[in-house]
Amino acid sequence: MCGCMHSTQDQALHLEGEPNPSAAATSTLAPRTMPRSISISKQLASIKALRKGSDLEKAIATAAMIFRNFSDPDGKLGKATAKNLLQTQFRNFTEGQETKPRYKDLLSELDQHTENKLDFEDFMILLLSITVMSDLLQNIWSVKIMQ
Repeated sequence: MCGCMHSTQDQALHLEGEPNPSAAATSTLAPRTMPRSISISKQLASIKALRKGSDLEKAIATAAMIFRNFSDPDGKLGKATAKNLLQTQFRNFTEGQETKPRYKDLLSELDQHTENKLDFEDFMILLLSITVMSDLLQNIWSVKIMQ
């Protein structure tokens, strides 16, 4: 998809599926070996830096944690897993999009992805692309902000 470079910390975390020992002490990400049976909210609560994090930081951290929990040891999602996540974890954004040409193009691009797997960057681009075209986004923007 985009092909941008990952951060050094992200690259270190994806080598062998384990954090770089020198980066582990300063890393705010949960270890790769965290069992999937622990809820996302508990996993996020274990990250010190997020205890006072903003809602936006927690939202992005949640997406990263879900990606990490479902990715393979190389830190990538298979296409089938990515589609399953869209259907189960992102269904309010994908609902009603199935007939739209842009949505079909995104899924087609996912099917044609040469590696057959998505890294975190590609996964986030996919989520953001679907968000931007979704009907739910229009509903979110129409909500009156109370001050």
